[in-house]
Amino acid sequence: MAWAPLLLPFLIHWSWAQPVLTQPPSLSASLDTTARLTCTLSTGYSVGSYVIGWYQQVPGRPPRYLLTYHTEEIKHQGSGVHSRFSGSKDDSANAGVLSISGLQPEDEADYYCATAHGSGSSFHAHSASDDEEQAVPRTRGQ
Repeated sequence: MAWAPLLLPFLIHWSWAQPVLTQPPSLSASLDTTARLTCTLSTGYSVGSYVIGWYQQVPGRPPRYLLTYHTEEIKHQGSGVHSRFSGSKDDSANAGVLSISGLQPEDEADYYCATAHGSGSSFHAHSASDDEEQAVPRTRGQ
């Protein structure tokens, strides 16, 4: 396989070029309030340079694309996603933010963030303990 030696350096370079994303393990909030979920980029990467994507996964169902956010001018809401879900960035915390207003019982789910920059992307999420009591919403990863 003549292409194998070329593929490995590309994969190594790609993996080094992506930030590590950190989400809080869980978040509890009351119904009819606004929840603010954060996705913090690792040191050395500026959130201002990245598009942040958000996904929701209800147990037993596949992940659902919610939205992507880069700036107020460059953003996209998923098809059928309610305007209660909105994206933003917190430059001082170097984080992407998913806000869910008017929390409803059906918002209880796992929320994942992803980044895209140039031609590559990365995906990372932290997990909440399955044995903890959770309210809406929560974040959970692999």
